[in-house]
Amino acid sequence: QVQLVESGGGLVQPGGSLRLSCAASGIITSVNRMGWYRQAPGKQRELVATITSFGKTNYADSVKGRFTISRDNVKNTVYLQMNSLKAEDTAVYYCNAPPSLTTGWSDAWGQGTQVTVSS
Repeated sequence: QVQLVESGGGLVQPGGSLRLSCAASGIITSVNRMGWYRQAPGKQRELVATITSFGKTNYADSVKGRFTISRDNVKNTVYLQMNSLKAEDTAVYYCNAPPSLTTGWSDAWGQGTQVTVSS
């Protein structure tokens, strides 16, 4: 059974930084594509960043140059480093493993972690 547990969210001022963590079990993050999504109040969930098994990364245009996705293969953990945060980055952030044999061919999601950017 795949479990994804996010942590690291909180309240930060505009221009500040946070690092989110996604601790995975039941799935090996180094051989699977992993991603971060976010959902703001009243909006649809949107893709923030992904990292492939080869380490190739992809970012939403709104976060390019500010956010960095990475992983620690020893800890089986995926990270999202968020710098120069803006009010519009406020959302619940979710870790994702896309459908695969490991996930039973459905998306696996964590419980989410709240990020609030406000002065």
